[in-house]
Amino acid sequence: MKPSLTSRERLLNALNLSEPDRVPLDLGGNQTGIHRVAYQRLIERLGLDEPIAIMDLVQQLAQPSEAVLERLRIDTRYVWARGAASFTGGVVTRQRDGRTWQDFTDEFGITWSMPADAPLYFDLSHSPLAGLSLEQIRQYPFPKGDDPTRFEGLRERALTLKRETPYAVVSGISGVVYEFCWYLRGLENLFADMLTQPAVLETIIDRTLEFWLDWFRLFLDEVGDVVDVIMIGDDLAGQTGPLFSPKIYRAIVKPRQQQLVHYIKSRSHAKLWYHSCGAIGEYIPDLLDNGVDVLNPIQISARGMEPTRLKAQYGGRVAFWGGGVDSQHVLPRGTPAEVRANVRQNLDAFKPGGGYVFNNVHNIQADVPPENVLAMYDAAHEFGRY
Repeated sequence: MKPSLTSRERLLNALNLSEPDRVPLDLGGNQTGIHRVAYQRLIERLGLDEPIAIMDLVQQLAQPSEAVLERLRIDTRYVWARGAASFTGGVVTRQRDGRTWQDFTDEFGITWSMPADAPLYFDLSHSPLAGLSLEQIRQYPFPKGDDPTRFEGLRERALTLKRETPYAVVSGISGVVYEFCWYLRGLENLFADMLTQPAVLETIIDRTLEFWLDWFRLFLDEVGDVVDVIMIGDDLAGQTGPLFSPKIYRAIVKPRQQQLVHYIKSRSHAKLWYHSCGAIGEYIPDLLDNGVDVLNPIQISARGMEPTRLKAQYGGRVAFWGGGVDSQHVLPRGTPAEVRANVRQNLDAFKPGGGYVFNNVHNIQADVPPENVLAMYDAAHEFGRY
């Protein structure tokens, strides 16, 4: 085994496409986290008595405690900006269609709802730009990305991690340029717009890009010199391939994503991490062309996303973060022994030559047994050594 590195050194070695002492392990982000139900079962299994803080309301993700992160040997620690101080929205309980719902309307006017009889996630329930004309969309009030109250205390939190811990400092998810468009317009509406009035998509995406450029200007002022990894992303694909025409992606979406990536990289040496679920093989060359350094979550059960194929084709050009276990079948329904075997198989494919950070495919969902969570991370630590 190679000489031991700090967690930060380990992660940066991997992201620089070289072999560290072992594969770095990750947990705790918006796309690399754990559902509160699975987390509750995990801490009970570990004999921990601690309150559960929710770090992502919509996805109902728990913020892992330091005790859990240390037990799982996690190499990353996360810092987030906050919502604007002027935003005072919260969760409200309403009766609708014979059911009790919890509703939350965010800064953009998008409403998310979770039924009280199935309290797993908040799903999109109201898109404020649905039904509006192009001119009304242009006039719709967006929140201020560069509201300074979003970033109060951010530098201090990041510097504390950088100076007082050995861990890699990673941002929460941001820069959601395309996906916010369908949150605002509605998915079916936006797909129809792509074919019948593409100016609608162009108008909305330009406004979301403006929001994120303003947001990143202040974010990078605060921590561009501190964070090791900056996470952005838009879901572009489903189980079998792209969600919409690659021609439309390359004409409208890709240039806006590229503008954001270039701006971030002009102001920070942090690695640029990009999240898209699904079978994104069609788009990997585009993402590399844009300047992305790291791909996540590597949905290995999607079409064309086999670890050996990806590593052979792109392993010398981009780092992979995720894809450590089949999250659709093995992790929730397999035995701990089957989880261990699947983790070992995927590590054998991803880890040679470096360029790999271990995590599940996306978040650990509510139905994953705690024994399988422990088996996954223990196997990654054991079999991830170089």
